[in-house]
Amino acid sequence: MAIVTGASRGIGAAVAAQAAAAGYAVVVNYSADSDGARDVVAAITNDGGTALAVRADVSDPADVERLFDEAATLGQLTAVVNNAGITGNLIGSLVDVPAQTIKRVLDVNVAGVAYMCQEAQRRMSTVSGGPGGSIINISSTATKAGSPGTWVHYAASKGAVDVLTLGFATEAAAHGIRVNAVAPGSTNTSLHAAAGMPDRVERLNPTIPLGRGAEPSEVAAAVLWLLGPEASYITGVVLPVAGGR
Repeated sequence: MAIVTGASRGIGAAVAAQAAAAGYAVVVNYSADSDGARDVVAAITNDGGTALAVRADVSDPADVERLFDEAATLGQLTAVVNNAGITGNLIGSLVDVPAQTIKRVLDVNVAGVAYMCQEAQRRMSTVSGGPGGSIINISSTATKAGSPGTWVHYAASKGAVDVLTLGFATEAAAHGIRVNAVAPGSTNTSLHAAAGMPDRVERLNPTIPLGRGAEPSEVAAAVLWLLGPEASYITGVVLPVAGGR
């Protein structure tokens, strides 16, 4: 069974769909978009898969614990994809970002990933009798330049995710758990429109060697590869999926 956070749309929804196609029972986590989560679950079940939508805020440790408890109804946990992430729905210079927005972004994007990793180890650790498994954290190539003029606070949160991935991979290895990250570049999701710049990916196309933004399914394919047996000797890496940018 796999838990995918922030799976009601975009990259998370694509990961959930591909995980179900690969044979996982999938927990589709969401925080607000209940309609989107229901649509993802319906698509999976209509294709013969097994899925369950669970509302939980990953920045709340109690919600995280409840998420894992509800997920257990689908079977033994072996995969967690920490995709939930926010920008604060604005674009601009760091000096103009409200303090509460910075705090909320860090709570979800950094603390939320940490809480999910903690609970995943508790449930999957072979030392405690669990099956072991794999954790994938969704980072961003925004960490390369820091996203000046757009999302410095968001880029900083993803830099923290990269460091968390590296350190936790070393700790979790003794528990039979691999921990990696996938770092998408510009991707065709609703994240940009929500921040007020729906054409952002198109505007960046000339700066991408492959000449276009990624589709969520292409990012999901990298996630599924890292989850699977073909990547059984890989841990502690951040894999860019960014068209060469």
